[in-house]
Amino acid sequence: MTGVLLFGIYVFVLAIFVGFEVIAKVPPLLHTPLMSGSNAISGITIVGALLAAGAEDTTASTWLGFVAIVFATINVVGGFMVTGRMLRMFRRKD
Repeated sequence: MTGVLLFGIYVFVLAIFVGFEVIAKVPPLLHTPLMSGSNAISGITIVGALLAAGAEDTTASTWLGFVAIVFATINVVGGFMVTGRMLRMFRRKD
């Protein structure tokens, strides 16, 4: 059990560093498509969180699933708001 936990922490920390490096190298022009992709991934996260919350294996998994639903929903809504705002910046002035 301890080995699995340490491996999970190792992968999580590695993902943080890799994610930071990948995002830092994205040119500003590509941020809008990147946000759209992030929203799609968060939508998949909501589906997984719904499955975790609805499984009712333990009380902890139900609550963690609920928290994941809330955070992923906030991420999706915020992502669409930011994407919409960025797209409005590129509209022509008539």
